Amino acid sequence: MARQETNRSGEIEVFVRVVEAGSFSAAARALRMTPSAVSKLIARLEARLGARLVIRSTRRLQLTPEGIAFHDSGVRILADMAAAEREAAAGAAPRGLLRVNSYVPFGQHRLIPLLPRFLERYPEISVDLVLTDHVIDLMEERADVAIRAGPLGESRLVARKLGQSRTVVVAAPSYLDARGTPRTPADLDRHNRMGFRFARHIDGWPFADKAGRSTVVPTTGNALVSDGEAMRLIVLAGAGIARLARWHVAADIAAGRLVPLLEAFNPGDEELTHAVYVGQGKHLPARVRAFLDFLVETVRL
Repeated sequence: MARQETNRSGEIEVFVRVVEAGSFSAAARALRMTPSAVSKLIARLEARLGARLVIRSTRRLQLTPEGIAFHDSGVRILADMAAAEREAAAGAAPRGLLRVNSYVPFGQHRLIPLLPRFLERYPEISVDLVLTDHVIDLMEERADVAIRAGPLGESRLVARKLGQSRTVVVAAPSYLDARGTPRTPADLDRHNRMGFRFARHIDGWPFADKAGRSTVVPTTGNALVSDGEAMRLIVLAGAGIARLARWHVAADIAAGRLVPLLEAFNPGDEELTHAVYVGQGKHLPARVRAFLDFLVETVRL
């Protein structure tokens, strides 16, 4: 037999209103119910509790000791529910702790410089920021938002695109002075091609010639690094060649600290950046929605 669902909070509200109104009919008018419906609801409540709450008479209602205790508890429960609803409604204004996880280059070069503006705009939000290029489990890490580079895998997360950037192969002038400048992808066999410790969606560096023929050159250098910013710094130090998002090294290229290589063979592929999060629509916490809107408004790659 199917179990009948019980609206316990509704039962409590009707019972408390009956006690306060002093009669079934007065409570029914206040609740926009029929007196018979109110009477039946109280009878079901008593049957579920296994106790008589009200002694009915033609003149007035009289509460049993169980009814008095249940009424007092019911008043407290309804007050607690009202308080909880007020707090939830107040949460519609952006406030509270926002936990953010970001891949390192974006965090250092884009997010951290923007955070003072965000916190000034939303003074009741505080931010817990973690930087890592490893993909985390948002639920396990209790993160509200993660900012990720590259293609997104299959998941139940919701994503908002923040931008995209071409990738570029770069080296420091000091490295090129010592080892020479590669002119074709085949020349990379004689160079130190540095890679990452974590898995990439393409195992190597893709290139394409003018005829459209593509090739992938593996990374077989003498250094592996954990994140894109560490890779940028080791390349700036002259240790080898790397392939990075152009937005990440644009200032270094403009200042002459890094030199773009093999641009004639660049396939033009782009690295996407997304903000991913759990949940969507009207159920999204206000602090998360405010942060996502801020990122879309301010981030330029």
